[in-house]
Amino acid sequence: MMDKSAIEKTLSRLVEEIYEGYIKDKGGDRLLIIGIKRRGEPLAVRIAKGLESKGVQVLVGSLDITLYRDDLTSIDKKPIVRKTEIPFSIENEYLLLVDDVLYTGRTIRAALTELVDFGRPKKVQLAVLIDRKERELPICPDFVGKTIMVGKDEKVDVKLEEIDRQECVEISSRV
Repeated sequence: MMDKSAIEKTLSRLVEEIYEGYIKDKGGDRLLIIGIKRRGEPLAVRIAKGLESKGVQVLVGSLDITLYRDDLTSIDKKPIVRKTEIPFSIENEYLLLVDDVLYTGRTIRAALTELVDFGRPKKVQLAVLIDRKERELPICPDFVGKTIMVGKDEKVDVKLEEIDRQECVEISSRV
């Protein structure tokens, strides 16, 4: 569905949208970005690099929501818990949360619940590479790379060089 070039173009547009809608409108030159592990983390780093090239000071962290999921017991008997790394205070700060795919909204709900453990940001906004709609929870992204409509029996797989050693977005059957 998307190759490396299409992902790069989409991220470039996303950076422009974030810069225009977040930095210029807010009137600041500093932004905290937190990527949701796994694939939201490298996307957050890429967005940060794009914003830094525009003169924005960016601090980047990562969030592992494994223990905050409402389906933890149904996904795996021994879930892999990765380290959350937020090496800065989020208290009273503007924060951009980044993930690869937004579908039901449950991952974002878990991320917001975990963020409360680190402080109370002034404002949290959400950027996603792919929005597939069909939410179960009232979660709406502020910045979207691409919106796609796929069936409930289909899965959207984002593959990134940093994790998968390839770069693409694919749609596959859930069987």
